Amino acid sequence: MPSLIITETLTQTQHFNMEQDDRGRNKNLGKNFICRLQCMFSHSTSESRLCLEDTQQWSQSLERLLESKYGLATFRTFLKSEFSDENIEFWLTCEEYKKIKSSFRMSSKAKKIYEQFIKAEAPKEINIDYYTREQIKSAVKTPNLQCFDDAQKIVYGLMERDSYPRFLRSDIYRSLLESLAADAVKG
Repeated sequence: MPSLIITETLTQTQHFNMEQDDRGRNKNLGKNFICRLQCMFSHSTSESRLCLEDTQQWSQSLERLLESKYGLATFRTFLKSEFSDENIEFWLTCEEYKKIKSSFRMSSKAKKIYEQFIKAEAPKEINIDYYTREQIKSAVKTPNLQCFDDAQKIVYGLMERDSYPRFLRSDIYRSLLESLAADAVKG
């Protein structure tokens, strides 16, 4: 009986220590992530540095999050950590595709996008319905700037309803907010 009590006490102590470690890790996660983000954009001027107010605005909408270079980088990192970055990669690829002027480049890029994201069993296959997939398959034969619009809208909706709310509840976002808030208090 005494060994059972000792075992329970040890288990409770280990659990308490793990919780303390987790709190410390989350605090460091935010600080480390701030450093990584600012290193990624080290060429930025001080006016465009990561700040608490901007970071808080990411929670207003997915659009607001994606408009921020730091928000986009943070969201991508979060999605990669969940092994679900194909949607944001597809969305960003479509945004770049829409800027293409050359019909040759458009045709080449449309085929690459189809092979990478649309085709059944593609390496980064996105979750779209059969009808949209078939529509794009036909459109890629004679591509235009709008051939991925329907799929892009579907993917944006999926991110808005699923990935984005998870991001707002994530350790990465919460610890980033906490670190920035602590820094703001320090001045």
